[in-house]
Amino acid sequence: MTDSSTRWRGIFPACLTMFTAEGTIDETGTQGHVEYLIRSGVHGMVACGTSGEFIAMTNDERMRVVRIILDATAGRVPVLAGTGHYSTRLTIEMSQAAERAGADGLLVILPYFQRPPKASILNHYRELRRHTTLPIWVYNNPLYAACDPMSTVEIAQLHAEGVVDGVKSTLDSVVPIHELLTMCGDNFHTFYGTFQAPLEALLTGAHGWISGFPNFLAAQSVALYEAASRGAIEPARRLWAKMMPFKQLYSHQHLGPVNDLAIYRAGLDLLGEHGGFSRKPFAPLNDDQRRQLRDLMVKEGLLS
Repeated sequence: MTDSSTRWRGIFPACLTMFTAEGTIDETGTQGHVEYLIRSGVHGMVACGTSGEFIAMTNDERMRVVRIILDATAGRVPVLAGTGHYSTRLTIEMSQAAERAGADGLLVILPYFQRPPKASILNHYRELRRHTTLPIWVYNNPLYAACDPMSTVEIAQLHAEGVVDGVKSTLDSVVPIHELLTMCGDNFHTFYGTFQAPLEALLTGAHGWISGFPNFLAAQSVALYEAASRGAIEPARRLWAKMMPFKQLYSHQHLGPVNDLAIYRAGLDLLGEHGGFSRKPFAPLNDDQRRQLRDLMVKEGLLS
């Protein structure tokens, strides 16, 4: 992948950070997971996204994980480094560290928790642009950032100014995908960013899908993207129908009150891969929840 038209397309898992049961960073486990994802055919990687649990790490740990993932990918797929912080100064510092480490681009969450006004949010990205040469992607995730979403008009304006180069649209609706594809064109990378409606987003022309979900069903996610990209609507619909029960384990809480990362990690373990642990307060699935997950995997043909 050498040109922008193909480099920034496809399935980009928000790569899990593997931790030990004691909560330390598991470098070997993280490297092994990267190999699983690349072996499954993913087109790129996000280091220290939400599913990478960036919020559970110190800034130094975040940069350590970015370097681990960059070393593991070894240039085989592009890597977006999650470098966003509430503080503009710390966002710049981490972005510059990621650039020095060899990241291909930056995924920058909206300034979170303190709910800055919209003008301050826009200027946050403008200030970052003055301090890095890497592509900047807006991680438009208002639910987790606890602030107002950036509108498609505002994103398009920042793109017209030369500030931002892509977006992870973490909204259930695919309407922003439609709008940004029309407003910004193919030189802006419009990715869908949640697991609620990737089928619709990809069929409408999204350049790709960034989510924690493909950490688990990586090959299936790649197949979904490829079917949608060639306009094979019925095969794409059938693929998503097979994947949806695993999404609903979390969105409908069929296993009880569990987080989605615990499902991905247990699913990887059941596939014979390394699922690792999350940092507390997240907890792994219990034995009964793992049994229910295994039963579903057998039913859907993932296990015999």
